[in-house]
Amino acid sequence: MPDAASVRAHFPALAGGFAFLDNAGGSQLPHSVIDAMTDYLRHSYAQLGASYPASVRAKQVVDGAHALLAEFVNAGPTGGIVLAASSTALVHLLANAYSEILQPGDEVIVAETNHEGDATPWYRLERCGVKVVNWPLDPETLDCPLATLQGLLNARTRVVAFPHVSNLTGQIAPVREICDLVRQAGAVSVCDGVAYAPHRAIDVQDYGCDFYFYSAYKVFGPHLGVLFGRHAAFAPLTGPNHVFIPRTSFPGKWEPGGVNHEGCAGILGLRPYFETLAGEPWAGHGTVRRAYAAIEALEQAPHARLHAWFAGRSDLRLIGPAHFEPARSVGIVSFCHKRRKAVEIAEAINARGFGMKHGHFYSFRLVRALGLDPEDGVARISLAHYNTVEEIDRLTAALMEVLAD
Repeated sequence: MPDAASVRAHFPALAGGFAFLDNAGGSQLPHSVIDAMTDYLRHSYAQLGASYPASVRAKQVVDGAHALLAEFVNAGPTGGIVLAASSTALVHLLANAYSEILQPGDEVIVAETNHEGDATPWYRLERCGVKVVNWPLDPETLDCPLATLQGLLNARTRVVAFPHVSNLTGQIAPVREICDLVRQAGAVSVCDGVAYAPHRAIDVQDYGCDFYFYSAYKVFGPHLGVLFGRHAAFAPLTGPNHVFIPRTSFPGKWEPGGVNHEGCAGILGLRPYFETLAGEPWAGHGTVRRAYAAIEALEQAPHARLHAWFAGRSDLRLIGPAHFEPARSVGIVSFCHKRRKAVEIAEAINARGFGMKHGHFYSFRLVRALGLDPEDGVARISLAHYNTVEEIDRLTAALMEVLAD
């Protein structure tokens, strides 16, 4: 099991001592990812489809990235991977494809805990006569209850969109139970794994989901969005790429203009880093699981330390679990102060050598449902496995200074 010091040595951005605590917005990159992208740009920067060496190498990189990501999420033979500039772009592609087959009166259920990336594209279908149904938040538990979903599902339900983890509360949703309910209703599940993917291994076979997406740049990789879809779920849809490309061409029909080649090289650069975390040569999804076991172990002490400090503060309102429960939450802690605005807290902390943010973090509907001002939102601390207890102690000392003013 690697220790924090050996892990941090892989990340050049951490060498200066700055504490990155906005990792849910974007993580740092290990040397292997940076080197892979640089090597591609120097030696294989070419268009695909030709027989000259650089073009052949470029195709190997793009195909290799898709294959590696399929192993990463445990796609198996049931589905495949589509890449785009971002997760939001991928959901827009998906929702636009559904706009061609959904009928007026069909229903799409959208969880109120969703990031807007998995909300706005579906709400836009209202212009086609589709009814978008809010799956509301329980203000006590801060999740969207299964019992409520059961009451919303009906014969007209076609799609259910929800997050695996809220990027505001850090709470883990019961994905398998949700997907089972959705499938029993004859609908399709679209799960946002963006806030989950940096912290736990993804296993789409275990979840039984139809579509699952996450952002590679929040999982120590390049700025790309990653979408898994079951072949059976893609089958009735037509991708947006050119008319002469067969609708059965996968993933090409879903990647208009092609994908970011150097980004694909960066994806392949994750492999040696995950081998280091797992302590073994790459052996498919098993290596991914063992790497994430190390990630989860590294995260626990800083996360527990942060929660312990918040437990002693009566002037702060946590937006999420009051207690540290690794089985139910990941390293995201959002909070409000009784007197100070979130923007004031974030700016004061950033001036002391930390990186954190405030706002609604694109969970606009959730912030509004909590009765908070979306403009100010919450202050958020989001950890990665390279954060340390020492950084948390420095942060809480700084927070005590700021909140005492």
